[in-house]
Amino acid sequence: MPSDQVYKAPEWAKHIIWYQIFPERFYNGDRRNDPKRERVDGPEGWKISSWTTDWYKCDEWEETVGEEFRDSVRIRRYGGDLQGIIDKLDYLNDLGIGGIYLNPIFDAISHHKYDASCYHHVDRFFGPDPAGDVEIMKKEDPSDPSTWQWTSADKLFLKLIEEVHKRDMKIIIDGVFNHTGTDFWAFRDVKQKQQNSEYKDWYSIISFKNGNDSEFEYEGWWGVKDLPIFKEVDSTLVKPVREHIFDVTHRWMDPDGDGDPSDGIDGWRLDVPEEIGKGFWKEWCSAVSDINPKAYTVGEIWTKKSTDWVNGELFTAAMNYPFAGLVQDYMIDQEIGPSEFMDHLKELRRDFPDEAPFVLQNLIDSHDTPRLASMVVNPGREYDKEGRPEDGFDVRKPTTEERRIQKLIALLQFTYIGAPMIYYGTESGMWGADDPDNRKPMVWEEFDYEPEKRHPLGKQRPDDDNNFDESLYDWYKKLAEIRNQQLALQTGQFRLLLANDERNILAFSRYLSNEKFCLVVLSRSTNSQNIEIPVKEFEVDGRHLENVITRTRIQIENNKAIVKIAPTSGVILAPESN
Repeated sequence: MPSDQVYKAPEWAKHIIWYQIFPERFYNGDRRNDPKRERVDGPEGWKISSWTTDWYKCDEWEETVGEEFRDSVRIRRYGGDLQGIIDKLDYLNDLGIGGIYLNPIFDAISHHKYDASCYHHVDRFFGPDPAGDVEIMKKEDPSDPSTWQWTSADKLFLKLIEEVHKRDMKIIIDGVFNHTGTDFWAFRDVKQKQQNSEYKDWYSIISFKNGNDSEFEYEGWWGVKDLPIFKEVDSTLVKPVREHIFDVTHRWMDPDGDGDPSDGIDGWRLDVPEEIGKGFWKEWCSAVSDINPKAYTVGEIWTKKSTDWVNGELFTAAMNYPFAGLVQDYMIDQEIGPSEFMDHLKELRRDFPDEAPFVLQNLIDSHDTPRLASMVVNPGREYDKEGRPEDGFDVRKPTTEERRIQKLIALLQFTYIGAPMIYYGTESGMWGADDPDNRKPMVWEEFDYEPEKRHPLGKQRPDDDNNFDESLYDWYKKLAEIRNQQLALQTGQFRLLLANDERNILAFSRYLSNEKFCLVVLSRSTNSQNIEIPVKEFEVDGRHLENVITRTRIQIENNKAIVKIAPTSGVILAPESN
């Protein structure tokens, strides 16, 4: 275990299916609050983009910005907002979702909101009264929490939290505490007053402007000047920044300040945490635990080093990107076989505290990667590498066979140890290359979408139907239903039963006891096969198990389950229900 501190995962986090929402692209529930050209810095004629138009088709105003798709796509806005999320909570509930992770919601200029203008207010265009919210903000001293008020967007977010909790769901939000946008109130003050600003020590300033002798220079995140980074000393952020972040943390975890966190968020997803010293995170995680001992914190850590960050002093969990990379290696690229795949997964599990693997976010795709469906269309690439059309990445819709691979990956994702996480729209059929194509407007059943037939580089491509994929949705819903019903798939131990490289077959069990268990069989083979799965260590009532996907009986002979499995498919076996 990486820490001497006792690791304890919140019990609820072991039972969650996560759903990641990119708010600006999820659903436009209130057209009265759509973003304005001035905030976006759009050209004359700029307007909200049509939700259902071919993604690569440019509006007239976009053609005035540049000839290429990428010239204008980042100043597009589609109007997704908090009311849209509230309107679709029943959709998520019906799908079987237990927890929502929201990409940044704090006031910011960009569509992605990783360039915060402030941390203590929800984005003005996510709420019902953008103009009124701006007036409220002007009356505050953003450095003094005693002056902070609640905007209409803030209040709507509190309503969202309430509605989520009414449905026995959880909600976490993005904490982007390494950097801000240049529109952040403290940075604006530094830019205006230079060395005379009382916030001059908040940021990593290289030089101040001093007449004609020097320019205003500062460090940006990965050199991006639009994202100035906070100053760090002795492995922690400087004191005034720390105190401000702690005040913000308390605001969203216990909004009314009464010591009862039930009206606040249930935790945080932390953006690029490795770029801030662990000294800060230890103090911050302790503060979070003091507010809500059952809070869930998950770090965006892409490598196996996540084991260094999940312990009693730091985070509850990590986004399990190493899992996603291995799934691609095995299921999509077929660069490794099932036995090597299982060896790598075992290695990933073993360095975590005992409870931690159950609460890791087992994602496949996110706002930072190509979509799962398009990963399948483009095999043979390193995970999250060369994922843009300029790299030769194919932007077409998956074929029926490629969808079978996606469904098999989902089956693994929902049955392997850890908490599955769906990136919005994966279940409704969305595909797309890496950023920005992974952030298309959500595909909803009630809308009629234009076919995707344009190519961003002017190449030939098929005319692809882009409407809601009911069959795929039903598959994800079925998997979620099974996982939510089978406690063994939530908290059961893991045991490998079979890994046959020659036949490309994988089988494992998730078990609470020899009476309460699930057996999972996955075939990445292109052939139909009869598979014998040993069940000697389990107590099988009678001579049958049940395939809980199809609700059919599976025969037991000589302590083996006999399974006929189709190409690129899988089964989940459990004791027959009464």
